[in-house]
Amino acid sequence: MAKKNIFRFASVILLILVCVSFRPVEAGIFTSQNGKVKFVSEAPLELIKAESEKLISVIDVAKRSFAFSIIVESFEGFNSPLQKEHFRENYMETNKYKTTTFKGKIIEEIDLSKEGTYNIRAKGTLDLHGVQKEKIIKGKLIVKSGSIEMDAKMDVPLEEHNIKVPKVVNQKISQIISVEIKATLLPKK
Repeated sequence: MAKKNIFRFASVILLILVCVSFRPVEAGIFTSQNGKVKFVSEAPLELIKAESEKLISVIDVAKRSFAFSIIVESFEGFNSPLQKEHFRENYMETNKYKTTTFKGKIIEEIDLSKEGTYNIRAKGTLDLHGVQKEKIIKGKLIVKSGSIEMDAKMDVPLEEHNIKVPKVVNQKISQIISVEIKATLLPKK
């Protein structure tokens, strides 16, 4: 009899743990303070890669709104210290334009309260180098265990954001930069 009670008790505890670990995302706000942003400039004479792990992002599930912000000086991983200096001073002008932001809304009518993988597009405004441009970012959201994993990509034409590349280095810097963002967003407490 005692073994049956212990077995029932253990079964109930196991069921509770399973239910808690697989809880769906509820309507609310999800944030991340340490997402990743990577960019690649693939030009004929040079490949430039840099990344930051200081992406701040937020998704409002009920409104399907999405936003992110990154401090431009937080990018690391350039080919040389001089390249990093040119990125900050000559191209991104971080003394004037400290952050890059995006604010938008998920286009697809999706229910993020259900676990699953969702291919999405977010339409909004990218503010980069002091220039705001309407942009559609394509990505994927994976809802599982009460969190939202985000993986998105976009191309950024330098000309659209008044980032000038001198002719002398034109073959070393791509006119279109590939950007990838990743984050795991958790419920805001």
